Amino acid sequence: MRKIGDKPAPGRASRAKARLMSDDLAPRIGAHLRRARRLKSLRLKDVADLCGVSVSFISKIENNRAVPSLSTLHRIARVLGTSVSALFEIEEEVMKVVHRPHERPVAGKVQNMVEWDGIEAEIIVPYAAGRRLEGFVFIMEPGGHSGGVLCHEGEECGYVLVGELELVVGGKTYHLLEGDSFFFHSDIPHAYRNPGKTTARVIWINTPPTF
Repeated sequence: MRKIGDKPAPGRASRAKARLMSDDLAPRIGAHLRRARRLKSLRLKDVADLCGVSVSFISKIENNRAVPSLSTLHRIARVLGTSVSALFEIEEEVMKVVHRPHERPVAGKVQNMVEWDGIEAEIIVPYAAGRRLEGFVFIMEPGGHSGGVLCHEGEECGYVLVGELELVVGGKTYHLLEGDSFFFHSDIPHAYRNPGKTTARVIWINTPPTF
């Protein structure tokens, strides 16, 4: 436990700096969504119908007046033929082999961006056009969850670094503890949450990029 007046741990300070970097992305998602929709020649109604939400809700997201859940944003990205990271435009300008803690952006808990339901995603494989792999460290608060059932193309795997993870794949529930790993096909309906009383950290890898 850190006492008042103590200096924050380096890891925490690094995450805070990365999160500040992510805050600059907040106003962009609406414009990126609108651009992606127009490139597909889709109307607001087309996207709304395919995602199972109202036209007004899509319009509000595009104008940064509504905050979608993570599962809703996944559905929108799938309809638009893109990924969540592409909508965020979290893309590195020059490819780097090594990323220090303070250099990794943290997606999540960013106002006007997306409702993350108690999850931060520390990006370990930055998005870039044409990239075939994406990776994160999910930092999940107790009760943090995926915001609903997800279903998309690809495969994903992960490893529980710390804490607990409840993973539901194809209607079957799995309780993972520190040191456990998982793999499944992403087109099987899946969801996840932290059922424990402490923060969980989970390495999560997807291919192709869909997050």
